[in-house]
Amino acid sequence: MVRRRVPLVTLALTAGGLVVGGLWWWAVLRLVLVPERSGLVEGAVAAGGWGLSLLPVHVTASAAAGGRTRVGRALEGMGGKRFTTASRRRRSDGESDPS
Repeated sequence: MVRRRVPLVTLALTAGGLVVGGLWWWAVLRLVLVPERSGLVEGAVAAGGWGLSLLPVHVTASAAAGGRTRVGRALEGMGGKRFTTASRRRRSDGESDPS
């Protein structure tokens, strides 16, 4: 059996995420099940968690013109291969294809 050690930072982040998620669920369930006894704190926690879910996490910083991102440079420094990146298709003229 292979034993792997989990870094302390990973454990702390996971535990923190579980605690914050548990607090959010507590606030939401309290607002739904007992609205007359829930207060400002529950509302703020529920609204804050909902607002975080709307963040566009798929957006990443673009590299400077002609430059590379820090991740790309780090991968190259570790001997990793550079992955291809999406780019806009360039057209010779501004019109669409008549097909």
